[in-house]
Amino acid sequence: MPLTARFSCFNDYDPDALSVEQARTFIRSQLTPLQTPERLALRSALGRILASDVIAPANVPAHDNSAMDGYALRHVDLSSSGESRLRVAGTALAGQAFTGSIAAGECVRIMTGAPLPTGSDMVVMQEVVEVAGDHVVIPSGQHCGQNIRRAGEDLAAGQAALAAGRLIRPAELGLIASLGCAEVSVYRRLRVAFFSTGDELCSIGTPLGCGEVYDSNRYTLFGMLHRMGCEILDLGVVRDKPALLDATFRQAAAAADVVISSGGVSVGEADFVKPLMTQLGEVLFWKIAMKPGRPMAFGRITAAGAGGEKGTSAWLFGLPGNPVAVMVTFYAFVRDALYLLMGADPLPVVPLLPARCSVALKKSPGRTEYQRGILSRTQGQWCVRPTGAQGSGILRSMSDANCFIVLEQDRGSVAAGDTVSVQVFDGLV
Repeated sequence: MPLTARFSCFNDYDPDALSVEQARTFIRSQLTPLQTPERLALRSALGRILASDVIAPANVPAHDNSAMDGYALRHVDLSSSGESRLRVAGTALAGQAFTGSIAAGECVRIMTGAPLPTGSDMVVMQEVVEVAGDHVVIPSGQHCGQNIRRAGEDLAAGQAALAAGRLIRPAELGLIASLGCAEVSVYRRLRVAFFSTGDELCSIGTPLGCGEVYDSNRYTLFGMLHRMGCEILDLGVVRDKPALLDATFRQAAAAADVVISSGGVSVGEADFVKPLMTQLGEVLFWKIAMKPGRPMAFGRITAAGAGGEKGTSAWLFGLPGNPVAVMVTFYAFVRDALYLLMGADPLPVVPLLPARCSVALKKSPGRTEYQRGILSRTQGQWCVRPTGAQGSGILRSMSDANCFIVLEQDRGSVAAGDTVSVQVFDGLV
């Protein structure tokens, strides 16, 4: 079924007034993960997606051990009331167990991580113990089993430590290493081609001509894609000439899983950009109820084969040309789509958090707004304020910000002191 027919089945479908959530939901519904596995050395797998479950080959920890520095002993040797005096029979270190077993009236000096001596069933932390020569005095109030980490407490042998689809972050890297795994199976990198369109764009390092501006979109796209671990193909600036655009779209579709263009999807742009996208595949053109970033294209384009037949295809995201709008639409729609195609399950979510807005914000209901904000801690409360001018061409508003102030579609103006939702850049941008 064509994309247009599939999307027209959605409730209240209006390509000229589409909500952010409608567009997001539809995009996700069309994508299937690209699940080609490869094996990598563990350190090379940081930022990749697991292609298979990581199974614990043995218990973690491998043995009962002490959760802190102190004294291992038998609970039965403690007085039911008052202090208890025990002889120190030896020492247990991490990696160097105490040999033998604890006899009646004895204890063993033990360090964090050291195997629990045979016969002991609890550990008393050193801070509460009084040392008297080769004896220690244990205060009352101790409990059997305290301060012990049991074998298999973290992971039991044969248990899935991590499921396929998990993004490998530093914590996952360490967890896999704790199992003794030197290699891991991950999905291949997602290949993403991108380019900017427009006769007014000038590459950096070249003097600006009359009416020209430097192309910043390819650099923000490079940064966002690189941080996601994509395999990147930068096709540069493409002039507003049908033959050049057609060749670039075909080259991108042949080389990549996803194609991202910036510019050429707004009203007033060169008339041949939209027809070219449509001729190469099936593309939906939307005006999304959001600010910034209203115009956007989504679909699939195909590169012609050597004999003119249809060849390989790629998903297409046609983003607006304004610099801030490119970043906002990338994080609102493209980021999750790329993670889904990578095989991430669950998707790495950046949550919305409440904060008090320190200034009034003007807004009309009917669209979702992403204002750039500065989040800070004031008198024990999280507060946020906008960075200043919020024009979609003011890229400094993204550089100065540390969060998005997300004003929901149905919300109106915000009064100073009202609670708003923020999306923190740390972990997102």
